[in-house]
Amino acid sequence: MSLLIKNGRIITATDDYLADILVEGEQVAAIGKELIADAEQTIDAAGMLVMPGGIDPHVHLDMPFMGTFSSDTHETGTRAALFGGTTTVIDFVLQKQGHTLREALDEWNSRARGTTVGDYSFHMAVTDFNPGTKAEIKTMVEQEGITSFKTFMAYKGALMIDDRQMTALMQEVRQQGGMVTVHATNGDVIDYLVAKHLAEGNVSPLYHYLSQPEVTEAEASARFTDIANYTGCPAYIVHLTCEGALNAVRNATRRNQKVYVETCIQYLTLDASKYDQGFESAKWVMSPPLRELKDQETLWAGINQGLVNIVATDHCPFMWKQKLMGENNFSKIPNGHPAIENRMELLFSEGVNKNRITLNKYVEVACTNPAKIFGMFPRKGTIAIGSDADIIILDPHEKHTISAATHHMNVDYSAYEGWELTGKVKTVVLRGKVAIDNNECLVAKGYGQFIKRNKVSGKI
Repeated sequence: MSLLIKNGRIITATDDYLADILVEGEQVAAIGKELIADAEQTIDAAGMLVMPGGIDPHVHLDMPFMGTFSSDTHETGTRAALFGGTTTVIDFVLQKQGHTLREALDEWNSRARGTTVGDYSFHMAVTDFNPGTKAEIKTMVEQEGITSFKTFMAYKGALMIDDRQMTALMQEVRQQGGMVTVHATNGDVIDYLVAKHLAEGNVSPLYHYLSQPEVTEAEASARFTDIANYTGCPAYIVHLTCEGALNAVRNATRRNQKVYVETCIQYLTLDASKYDQGFESAKWVMSPPLRELKDQETLWAGINQGLVNIVATDHCPFMWKQKLMGENNFSKIPNGHPAIENRMELLFSEGVNKNRITLNKYVEVACTNPAKIFGMFPRKGTIAIGSDADIIILDPHEKHTISAATHHMNVDYSAYEGWELTGKVKTVVLRGKVAIDNNECLVAKGYGQFIKRNKVSGKI
């Protein structure tokens, strides 16, 4: 199969130019002015932006959590991602305490293999680090291509590991060429505040927010960076939300330490005023919670300062009926919100169109840095000869409105209902095949491939 994309304005993390792209099979074969090729399919991208397919390195598909499962499967979630311009996602495999990493991987493979529409990879969440788990790290890195290992500093009794386990895990992961990522919030302080608010009869979603003040994230982020600095392990903080936590990273740079930082689209666009809407605020119950306007300013600035490297989603949707599990107790509301389909267009409309970030920075944080940091570059994350032909064509002027009535995620509400955006993904190419065109999905369940990732360099 060959494809010629003509007359587009090609944007990468470093470049901005007019040219044609020739795709042969699954890869980019040529880039140049007025290419002449007898391609089987031609797309005229005049007036459009042509960019690499997005990479969302933080999604939870079909994930068991709080007595239920997130509502997007690997099929529905990756399809919805494609509609929004994200061609590759990285999902999280969750080890169960008392069980092996292999058992967890087998469970996730049973749900994902042969069902995804877009490409995908896995992080491995380590919740029980012991001598047996330690022995599995090398196998995960070298045989499975899983090179990132997530830890939780919260959710005691289910997902949380202590600092002793964190230190030992970092030492082993560093030796094997991997990276440790972290949900950095102080679980003990949060558990105390949750119990305090419930004992006082405060059960609304507002108290989810009040149980996770900024200090819980700032303290844990600083502690994580200190342990990473001691062990020398490449380190990455997921879904960082606030000024205090980013200042912990900023302080780490003073000792020449590099800590990678991810924020999520919701923390750039929504704020804690959403928790003043009664139980409807359950739509925005996530951990960490939405923060203040001053934190939004800090995060946008952090992107331009190079401190915030990636904008992801932490996509973890639940149907409204599932959210109602916590109607009388905020601590029982399943944590998470839907955004896998909206990330690229929201970031373009709110970031590029409002002059908060440049087009090159947009591609950097949504496409290229995820590929570089997680060992997929240059196969993914750029438009270059020999790279996978993962390409999006975006109309920078088309206005459209986000709504649960028209989105493709398997969830019956949108956290962005009624938002009017400027900038619409029109065509998506995945490994050389037109996957989305005219709001229609043209690839079937099972087209997505698992992407084995390279060892971590610790540099971008």
